[in-house]
Amino acid sequence: MRITGVTTRIVHAEMRNWLFVRVDTDQAGLHGWGEATLEWKTRAVDGAVRDLEPLIVGRDPRDIEQLVRIMTKHSFWRLGVIGRSAVSGIEIALWDIFGKSLGLPVWRLLGGKVRERVKVYTHLGMGDMRAVYETDSVEAIAERGRAVVEKGYRALKAVFIPYSHYGLDVRAVDHAARMMEGLRAAVGPDIDIMVDFHGRPASIGSALAYIEALAPGRPMFVEEPLPPGETRSLAKLAARTGVPIATGERLVDRAEFDDLLRARAVDILQPDICHCGGLLEAKKIAAMAEAASVGVAPHNPLGPIAGVAALHYAISTPNHVIQEEMVGAVPWYDEVVRGPIRMVDGHWQLPEAPGLGIEVDEAVCLAHPFQQEVIHASEAVLPDGTIVDW
Repeated sequence: MRITGVTTRIVHAEMRNWLFVRVDTDQAGLHGWGEATLEWKTRAVDGAVRDLEPLIVGRDPRDIEQLVRIMTKHSFWRLGVIGRSAVSGIEIALWDIFGKSLGLPVWRLLGGKVRERVKVYTHLGMGDMRAVYETDSVEAIAERGRAVVEKGYRALKAVFIPYSHYGLDVRAVDHAARMMEGLRAAVGPDIDIMVDFHGRPASIGSALAYIEALAPGRPMFVEEPLPPGETRSLAKLAARTGVPIATGERLVDRAEFDDLLRARAVDILQPDICHCGGLLEAKKIAAMAEAASVGVAPHNPLGPIAGVAALHYAISTPNHVIQEEMVGAVPWYDEVVRGPIRMVDGHWQLPEAPGLGIEVDEAVCLAHPFQQEVIHASEAVLPDGTIVDW
């Protein structure tokens, strides 16, 4: 079996252009699909996929470890998030091919199942961009929280920490406390709530003030309370709070995750399967985390193929805690990819179809061609004009 070509399909989904990767083989009808979506970097990742294609054409698609090494080592330059996202999309497609060639679901090839179902969470508005990033009143967050629970979810995430910096606005902290209190009252005591800081506080003191304000609402975890790369500060912050801390969505190299684990700076790692190098690399990161008594909750606000890859990963990864998804990003989310995801009582069910178990409707892909994404990050500006983390 040999790889004959690698192509992409770009599907505009408002805040992101989903970037699907197709790997074809010389076996009639046998191909695989992956996803390499990276918001605001679509054309760069698309180009990176094309640059990597000559390195792997003519090789056996089942030699996944070797092919990833070829794409990373023979690129000479160390790959950042653009290159690693391209590698990830190709790598996921290789697993799809491997599973289809054997008539087995991918989770079987990743070590078999370690659980019967996968707990998931979504965002306010079920992923609608405006609800996720623009819910800023107690009444609105309560209403949207109840709507998520009514859809059958048992966990949700909210983003309501304001654009911050090094200073501390006590009024903003008090408002965050009221938001958490209102959300908890609306959804009840049995629903897990996560709060995403998006790395907005730039100091330990600012981050800690917000965490303490949220603590009475018992968040499952707070995410990215400090910008990525602040490992020493994150470790100091973790030592000063009992609220679990999660981070990792903006890390792409295994060494970066190793730094966090060695510093005992987090309770939960959040690698993105579509950015860190693919399923096998994400499994290695999970194994490192397990050795440090740390769980994994992979980042995944991306498209439907990313969701299915995350499902197979979760089924086969012992220290997997909960899975992010964003099926409401666009109304036609379920039309572009026919897949095995089936949610019952806030959990994804076990898939049995070979490979990833998906089929891509290319006619729907063509109906949503590339457009400039909504660059919501441009909103991250303080009143005095200071640019801050989104």
